[in-house]
Amino acid sequence: MIKPLSESKIAIFGLGYVGLPLATAFAEKFQTVGFDIDLKRVQELQNGHDRTLEIEDHELNNVLVGSQEGLNSNRKGLLVTSEISSVTNCNIFIVTVPTPTDKHNRPVLTPMLRASEMIGKILKEGDIVIYESTVYPGVTEDECVPVLEKSSGLKFNLDFFAGYSPERINPGDKQHTVTKILKVTSGSTPEIADFIDELYKSVIVAGTHKASSIKVAEAAKVIENSQRDINIAFVNELSKIFNLLEIDTHEVLAAAGTKWNFLPFKPGLVGGHCIGVDPFYLAQKAQEVGYHPEIILAGRRLNDSMGKHVATEVIKLMMRKNLKVIDSKVLILGFTFKEDCPDVRNTRVIDIYNELKSFDMDVDVFDPWADPKEVLHEYGIHIFSQASKPSLRDYSAIILAVAHKEFVSLDIQKSNNQVVYDVKGILDKSKVDARL
Repeated sequence: MIKPLSESKIAIFGLGYVGLPLATAFAEKFQTVGFDIDLKRVQELQNGHDRTLEIEDHELNNVLVGSQEGLNSNRKGLLVTSEISSVTNCNIFIVTVPTPTDKHNRPVLTPMLRASEMIGKILKEGDIVIYESTVYPGVTEDECVPVLEKSSGLKFNLDFFAGYSPERINPGDKQHTVTKILKVTSGSTPEIADFIDELYKSVIVAGTHKASSIKVAEAAKVIENSQRDINIAFVNELSKIFNLLEIDTHEVLAAAGTKWNFLPFKPGLVGGHCIGVDPFYLAQKAQEVGYHPEIILAGRRLNDSMGKHVATEVIKLMMRKNLKVIDSKVLILGFTFKEDCPDVRNTRVIDIYNELKSFDMDVDVFDPWADPKEVLHEYGIHIFSQASKPSLRDYSAIILAVAHKEFVSLDIQKSNNQVVYDVKGILDKSKVDARL
């Protein structure tokens, strides 16, 4: 028997960039438990701070409760925990764990399957499991549901139900927050689809779109980012062409953008946990059914080549100024995968760094947003933080790789002794040697 919406208790599995904002939103109306296996992350959130900066400290503290007893005594609030026993009385389980790829760009479903196994062990009749992690069509029903059945001993669509509502989080964006982005929903039966749609409608002020099936919702998510990836690949290719023709790409895009239906994409590095990863999920499923996706994979190859392209262009510019390449000092400004955000997952700035190092150049990185400890752990690189800002005059080349707001006003000026390359096109054209 499905509990009425008003009596629902919600568990969110995974408290990262997706899970925490969702948990905070639900906690304003429901008893909500945020579960994560990362003990450091749990303790940080219990102390009222989110290092991803997606949720302000005051927002988090407004909904936090300190114990299971405190949650039980309230009709709403958020309990953050690493104890699975704290979610046993929940009836709605929402999975927001990562879905990465391996070194061969193959989908890694392990986090989703492990979360499903954990939930299956505490699953009860009438419970609903909703997945938000980005996947290819079929993962929810063909991969995760069998794990839920095996772990619980319950029957799908008889004893328990499932749904899929793809995450739509834009890290670092304070305008398009989780409740202000229209949400796609779906369920394993028409009745469950209605219930899940009403659940999300209760917190998503932008509204919802109820898909006809779970597979449709899964497919909708994976093509959102694949479409962006392909469009960015197109302008990245234009950038390479126009560079050879000695035409400024940004000026071309500005002129073309005067037409009402021209799409405003710009060249750049394509990293992060979505656009740089999701197309591989769709490609994997396409290949499983016998179709080789040419455009999707071509876009991926082109976008993954841009870091090496930037490094090569910088070296060419240095040689034209008769600047020494080997053992020269180069500064990369920015390391996160996007501007004004501390997220360094799948950053493609690392490609610029590695290519420059292959020429025996002495490369430094400065990023006021990135956590130096995290960068060292994930990439083995020591970076300058805001507290140890380097002197720009000490470098033969400066590459502005990420458009952090702190970089817009930096006193950067090209000279005969220094190359300035602007990947993001945010600096005055007169101050740089080249833009991507």
